[in-house]
Amino acid sequence: MSTSTRPRDAALGTGLGRVLLLVYGTFALSASARALVQISTRFSEAPLAYLLSALAGVIYLAATVGLAVGGPRGRLIALVSCSIELLGVLVVGTLSIADKVAFPDDTVWSRYGSGYGYVPLILPFIGLWWIRYQRPSRNRDQQA
Repeated sequence: MSTSTRPRDAALGTGLGRVLLLVYGTFALSASARALVQISTRFSEAPLAYLLSALAGVIYLAATVGLAVGGPRGRLIALVSCSIELLGVLVVGTLSIADKVAFPDDTVWSRYGSGYGYVPLILPFIGLWWIRYQRPSRNRDQQA
């Protein structure tokens, strides 16, 4: 194997992949911690918003694990997690603007993640691109 050829499963945790791991890990921790505090102290004020924040934390954690593990299983976990994340931020973002009564308190995905600098909106696009970009190609598999 030449030095320019990467091992098949190492790509997700290198370069930009490490930055994604850091960002996803940070969001997993922050969304989960925020949801835990909100659910345990003020659940009756906005149960939907707080449960959605908890769900976001679980999805960010799954994406982090998938990116860290790599390989076919890790890629699948990351792909599914990032896809659900993208769908969630688009749906919750739209609903939080259209129906403010249903969202009296913000979630990570409210208003497309505006409270987090729109990172929740951009992150799944970058994650999905990275998973696709680092996908083992048929040519690389045949050369190895």
